[in-house]
Amino acid sequence: MNPYILAILLFGLGLGTTITFASSHWLLAWMGLEMNTLAIIPLMAQHHHPRAVEATTKYFLTQATAAAMLLFASVTNAWLSGQWDIQQMTHPLPTTIITLALALKIGLAPVHAWLPEVLQGLDLTVGLILSTWQKLAPFVLILQINPTNSTILIILGLTSTLIGGWGGLNQTQLRKILAYSSIAHLGWMILVLQFSPSLTLLTLLTYFVMTFSTFLVFKLNKATTINTLATSWTKAPILTSLTPLILLSLGGLPPLTGFMPKWLILQELAKQDLALTATVAALSALLSLYFYLRLSYAMTLTMSPNNLSGTTPWRLSSSQSTLPLAISTAMAICLLPLAPAATALLTP
Repeated sequence: MNPYILAILLFGLGLGTTITFASSHWLLAWMGLEMNTLAIIPLMAQHHHPRAVEATTKYFLTQATAAAMLLFASVTNAWLSGQWDIQQMTHPLPTTIITLALALKIGLAPVHAWLPEVLQGLDLTVGLILSTWQKLAPFVLILQINPTNSTILIILGLTSTLIGGWGGLNQTQLRKILAYSSIAHLGWMILVLQFSPSLTLLTLLTYFVMTFSTFLVFKLNKATTINTLATSWTKAPILTSLTPLILLSLGGLPPLTGFMPKWLILQELAKQDLALTATVAALSALLSLYFYLRLSYAMTLTMSPNNLSGTTPWRLSSSQSTLPLAISTAMAICLLPLAPAATALLTP
């Protein structure tokens, strides 16, 4: 892609998200989300591959549906209450519709079905943008409206953690596994949103760091299926021995970074007398842990087939810069000791 066009598209992505961040008016927030969608579509379809075009079309249709729902709900809110302010959502009907529209935007279950399919059709770089940056603007809006209907958030959160765990069990494609991992993590964030918004933000940030690291590892190995991960020993042995730690951090095992948000969320849910919810969420984390362990096993404990198609990929050295990978890997593994500092910041 022409670097000037790429720069304009990335600028559009940044600007769309920033407009949504800065807006207090529903029309402006909607406009930011639309800019975001329109800027990523050429990036998704740049490889002119039938899978990429199909993924782009699916993404466009779901995002357009969510944006139409959002606009409809904000107009309804203006009609019922006479104001367009994001933080003044008083009527339950538009609040619920907007919550569902934003859930569709970020891919929460039960409106998640587009996310694995779309991510599967993209290359890893655009997939990374879709899994991290594209979640920011809708999340900020969910945080701002702070939905009063707690039942809908808990239902969305629990279904997402369960479907995110179950859906990934049967997959061999890495991008689909990462999509289900994304759904499960978003479920954890939504569960605790109404009780501690700052904890939701902390979870979002740790999820970003771990996902960024995982995508870069797969990109360095040029891996898209579980089988191709087995060649990584010969290509990058040190990275291969660190990758299981990143994956287990995504699964939320101590003493890794990913344990911190899960621990704090379960503690918060227990404080709010939601012991059953906390138990279901903790058990659903075991489902996710299974497929992270499966990836770790395939990567570190299996030998790749020694035929021509198996040995060719690791003979070609990667041109990818390894500094971002090194920094994000260190953060994904080593930040748990900062948990006391995080809790001190979280408590008002």
